[in-house]
Amino acid sequence: MRNALMMPARFERVGESWRDLLTLCKPRVVLVMLVCALVGMALATPGLPSLAAVVNGLVGIGLAAGGAAAYNHVLDRKLDVLMARTARRPLATRRLATPLALAWATLLSVLGIGLLLWQVNALTAWLTLASLIGYALIYTAFLKRATPQNIVIGGVAGAAPPLLGWTAITGSLGPEPLLLMLIIFAWTPPHFWALAIHKREEYARAGVPMLPVTHGEAFTRLQIWLYAWLTLVVTLLPFVIGMSGAVYLVGVMALNLRFMVWNYRVWRGQDPRAPLAAFWFSIRYILGVFGVLLLDHYAVAWPW
Repeated sequence: MRNALMMPARFERVGESWRDLLTLCKPRVVLVMLVCALVGMALATPGLPSLAAVVNGLVGIGLAAGGAAAYNHVLDRKLDVLMARTARRPLATRRLATPLALAWATLLSVLGIGLLLWQVNALTAWLTLASLIGYALIYTAFLKRATPQNIVIGGVAGAAPPLLGWTAITGSLGPEPLLLMLIIFAWTPPHFWALAIHKREEYARAGVPMLPVTHGEAFTRLQIWLYAWLTLVVTLLPFVIGMSGAVYLVGVMALNLRFMVWNYRVWRGQDPRAPLAAFWFSIRYILGVFGVLLLDHYAVAWPW
């Protein structure tokens, strides 16, 4: 009878452990990355990309991204304890042991890179590995603690998904996937610095040299406004170089109008709710930009 009563509790603990391991992968962040990678895959070919390449590419990129996120949890576990936003993470609360999390991160990374090398192509595998190292080690372990420009420099790794999606289909580089990467690179500072303003006191308490901590909110708001304009210009380049057409132009101009309104409110500094609202809208914005790119691509490929 006693063993029968203990069984549900054991299953519950196992279930909680698996949920915590999944949490280490930052699934919502990885999902946004995979959407951008999928758009890169679609834009790489006039018709539909190979189903096998899409599936293997997304699974491989997703596993590697989850591994990088788990490494991030391991390296940031002491900082996470000091911030309300991250204090309930599995390693911060010690629900998971650090060696287990490290093994999980390594397993996911090896499986992801291995799958890309085996079933996709070597270029995508090595670029994914470079992105993993850039995010998990160069950004998390060094840049995040060393310079207020951590987001700008580390943004190269975070901007890679559409490039990886493109190379997964073509096996080669070109100006178009680099432009897709540039869009995310330009978008990252206003996206993340808006959150950094909202969480300024937590970053200061944790000793992380985010721009609002080192240079103040007014300077950060100005940088957000300037990078927002850069993002607007960069998102027009697909139309300028003939990569996309009128459907994209109309859609991205509508998205940019709303994007600039939110960043203007952040720059003015009169609405304390604006930074967090701008952060959440910026996620919908980048998905919208890639969504209208995809819509335009198939509107041209398959005219109705």
